[in-house]
Amino acid sequence: MALAIGDGCLADQLAQFTVVGNVIPGSLTGVPGDVARGRSIVLNRAVGLCLLCHSGPFPEERFQGNLAPDLKGTGARWSVEQLRMRMVDSRKLNPDTIMPAYYALDGLNRVAPAYAGKPLLTAEQIEDVVAFLATLRD
Repeated sequence: MALAIGDGCLADQLAQFTVVGNVIPGSLTGVPGDVARGRSIVLNRAVGLCLLCHSGPFPEERFQGNLAPDLKGTGARWSVEQLRMRMVDSRKLNPDTIMPAYYALDGLNRVAPAYAGKPLLTAEQIEDVVAFLATLRD
């Protein structure tokens, strides 16, 4: 079953995408993301905040999280399409997840005024993070 996203009033601000099963098969931007920019977002404690909950193969980074799966081997465990779904809105896969919905506007609670009505990451940033995570094969 395919579900088209992006045809509601707030959702009009989001890129159109389709969910098929547990994946989003197409890029949100129409092009692959940039691996270097994705790495920068993952390690940035003010943008992606990934290391707040995750650890990974980043020995130079201190104080990595232990609340969520290690990012080591992420690209071997999940396809690009599965990673994209997890980044866009992992609640669609696990309603009890603590992972933020990085590219969703619906069903959010206690949203800071600065983030009201806009996603945490842009479509381009989502694709960049997905491209980087896909390189983590070991």
